[in-house]
Amino acid sequence: MTDEKAPTEKPASTVSSRSYNPYDDVVGTIDKAAAFLDYEDGIIDRIKNPKRQVIVSLPIRTDAGQTQVFTGYRVLHDTTRGPGKGGIRFHPNVNLDEVKALAAWMSFKCAVVDVPFGGAKGGVICDPSQLSEGELERLTRRYIGEIFDLLGPNTDIPAPDVGTNPQIMAWVMDTFNMKKGYCEPGVVTGKPLVLGGSAGRVEATGRGLMYTAREALKHYGHSLQGATFAIQGFGNVGSGAARLLHDAGAKIIAVSDVSGGIHNSKGLDIPALLQHVKTNKLVKGFPGSEPISNSDLLECRCNVLLPAALEGQITGDNAHRISSDFVLEGANGPTTPEADVILANRGIKLVPDILANAGGVVVSYFEWVQDRYGYFWREKAVRDRLDEMMVTAFGAVAETAETHQVDLRMGAYILAVGRVAEAKRLRGLYA
Repeated sequence: MTDEKAPTEKPASTVSSRSYNPYDDVVGTIDKAAAFLDYEDGIIDRIKNPKRQVIVSLPIRTDAGQTQVFTGYRVLHDTTRGPGKGGIRFHPNVNLDEVKALAAWMSFKCAVVDVPFGGAKGGVICDPSQLSEGELERLTRRYIGEIFDLLGPNTDIPAPDVGTNPQIMAWVMDTFNMKKGYCEPGVVTGKPLVLGGSAGRVEATGRGLMYTAREALKHYGHSLQGATFAIQGFGNVGSGAARLLHDAGAKIIAVSDVSGGIHNSKGLDIPALLQHVKTNKLVKGFPGSEPISNSDLLECRCNVLLPAALEGQITGDNAHRISSDFVLEGANGPTTPEADVILANRGIKLVPDILANAGGVVVSYFEWVQDRYGYFWREKAVRDRLDEMMVTAFGAVAETAETHQVDLRMGAYILAVGRVAEAKRLRGLYA
């Protein structure tokens, strides 16, 4: 080898939402994976079509006493292997096609790590930074009230995503429980510990990224110790991955958030940077660093580029300028199919999102199991079990990729689509 919930500060997407439809990518990738599998077209068509898509109107009373109407979505992609599982996103750019894509990616993510969930996702078009805590609570409760009949520990289980956090999940749980008339903590994951959350859940996606980076580097004959990383996005996922990678001996040379990026070729002092962000909210102005743009961060020389912001960051326009040896996808869908081809042709190894950032859903599964049993594990047990599952998943993806002579993304999709398709074949078609 040569020389991504805490506050969610995310750089804006580099792809216009009007010119890029992530669900088209999902369908195209399913078709490519299906070409390696022996399933009838009807089964594959069922996988390409979400089970349920819901759009709701969300009027709330603002602190100023005015009525403001928001739009919310909830998509249930597939429940063949278990109840739907997927986060709730509060962001100005939320739209139905994005939520459909995120729900499908969750189905495949759960299949790759072999947890008994299908995929779901929700979103509300809003800017949470412009809402008071009271307005956020009223918006969350109205949203859950509108989709209440769709949720449940055996049907559809939300979790945090971009713009949401454990407090918002506490409001989700309370709203559901008040309408049900009894306590059901398993309806949502990513909750505060005192409400049935799991130890290790907040850092789970970042920790899963660290484990996956370790396995990918080792698989290709390298070491995590001393490897250089550039991380786009310094919200819960990006900052958590930075801390854990730093603790494991890697060198973080660049990070970015909505304010822009910072760079130090000798390595950033990550504990000091985390304290700086805690105080100042942004990475901007961190002592001992030079400012860079988000696009410069994506193109800076490093061993591993870790995009942990939003989808559509590495595209056909900038993929030929990526200067890393590896791309480790911390966000969902950060690389477009056109960029995939360019990176592969340039010899850059890519570890796909449905494998790399699956640590969050693995520990969400652990939380759900603990809630259902009413028995909670120590954090070391959570970490050890997460490590084991991520290692197993990486090995299965790498083996599938080698068997079919494809890259890791296609290996992951062949494995995931195959598991979902086989479950559909065995269950048959209810009519």
